[in-house]
Amino acid sequence: MLTTLKNAFKIKEIRNKILYTLAMLVVIRLGSQLPVPGVDRSYFSAWFAQQTGDAFSFFDAITGGSFLNMSILALNINPYITSSIIMQLLTIAIPKLEEMQRDGEDGRKKIASITRYVTVALALIQATAMAIGFGRQGLLVNYNAVNVITCIAALTAGSAFLMWIGERITEKGIGNGISIVLVINIVSRLPQSLSSLFNQFVFGKAPATAILAACIIIAIIVLMVVLVIILNAGVRKIPVQYAKKVQGRKMVGGQTSNIPLKVNTSGVIPVIFASSIMQTPIIICSLLGYQGTGFWGEILKGLNQSYWCIPSQPIYSIGLIVYILLVIFFAYFYTSITFNPLMVADNMKKQGGFIPGIRPGKPTSDYLTRVLNYLIFISAVGLVIVAVLPFVFNGVFGANISFGGTSLIIVVSVVLETVKQVESQMLVRNYKGFLND
Repeated sequence: MLTTLKNAFKIKEIRNKILYTLAMLVVIRLGSQLPVPGVDRSYFSAWFAQQTGDAFSFFDAITGGSFLNMSILALNINPYITSSIIMQLLTIAIPKLEEMQRDGEDGRKKIASITRYVTVALALIQATAMAIGFGRQGLLVNYNAVNVITCIAALTAGSAFLMWIGERITEKGIGNGISIVLVINIVSRLPQSLSSLFNQFVFGKAPATAILAACIIIAIIVLMVVLVIILNAGVRKIPVQYAKKVQGRKMVGGQTSNIPLKVNTSGVIPVIFASSIMQTPIIICSLLGYQGTGFWGEILKGLNQSYWCIPSQPIYSIGLIVYILLVIFFAYFYTSITFNPLMVADNMKKQGGFIPGIRPGKPTSDYLTRVLNYLIFISAVGLVIVAVLPFVFNGVFGANISFGGTSLIIVVSVVLETVKQVESQMLVRNYKGFLND
């Protein structure tokens, strides 16, 4: 990775793209410190400290502290991510969008344009909920129509601005802009999370205890990173043989190719979906000022990640079981709508391709389905381990950090993808130089 970065800086074109990306990231970090007009930041910090749920902690982590600071970038690119997921699901459900996606570059531009409009609409809805829900509880210094509208406009504009920066990084920077914006926010909170963790378990302890605790913390982090790398890098290659056929006086075909099936086909989507479903009731209750008592209060505690895996309160860990089942379900569901074995088998049959030892048509589709289900199961188990392990240490040892398994999956995945993009740009540049010579 370091060698790739070093070689990239030797090429002027790629060096300029990297510097442009870094400049945009500096703008993002500066924007994360600009408060929304009319907001009482001290009140919000005090309110945030009283929250026992992890819903807002994770939200603050992926916004790089913008949420806690109640800056103009508090919503960050979350509306864009939600909009992209919605559009991806609708593309499968609505034939018009599916046809648009197949129209090539023009169709993708139309879908991207629709995604932007949906992003602004979602940002407007979320900003309104925050301005009204938090504002009437004391977030706004003066709770009136002018301040509420100002807060809504600032938050919506901030989210749209980040979307624009992400697209500029994709176009003029090193690519993968939206993901890079998300990663820089998460990484910016990493020093604070690690500092809190070491202050709790290492600093101030007996030397032997401190060394053991430090080794365990480092070992767990390294193992989780390695597991995420394995999940993202793992690929099952299905060999495909193309039959020979006569075109004119020549015999063509007979080539051997493969279908690369990623182990972690769904990426981090199952974890994000599961977390969103579990935490949405908590967020809504917080916005409405409902603390939860009696039966419904117990239900909210079961949904709250802070109460999972506590030895003295095992009943609340039922929520963890529901969370695991949701991760597994969404791993299968998301993969099923993004990869269609029947369509792949049909295309192979039309092109004269077949998997050695498997008949074309439905047997090929069934074979791909079996292999895919096997890979999804491995992926789901890996995602569950990475996502749940922080909850276990949080409940058993009280190691509460915002940089959890979900954040780790996002960071490692994006870093690996970005490095691949830089390498591909270097390769293309070398080919151009060869052709020019």
